[in-house]
Amino acid sequence: MEELKHAMELNGTNFDEQAGKGVALVDFWAPWCGPCRSMGPVIDELHGEYDGRALVGKVNVDEADTLAARFGVMTIPSIFVLKDGEVVQHFVGVQPKENLKLALNAALEG
Repeated sequence: MEELKHAMELNGTNFDEQAGKGVALVDFWAPWCGPCRSMGPVIDELHGEYDGRALVGKVNVDEADTLAARFGVMTIPSIFVLKDGEVVQHFVGVQPKENLKLALNAALEG
């Protein structure tokens, strides 16, 4: 079985360079958040499935609180789909993988 690649860790230093162009799905999470941990494998799967087409990354809100504030994150997990740095969809809480795929595909096609 192929080893699952982990989604890119994004932070204040690399966020704009990595997620500011093209399509990106960004998961704002924290290690102490149970629902966030349950989303982790789904985010990693999406990273593998969309490799080369869209960036799939994670932002640890404990380590990048200014980034979380910039996006107005009050509840985690908070998942954003961006296109050229602009928010096109926002999800709060645990999401079915299919919802995230639909949002990514819409951003890629739009």
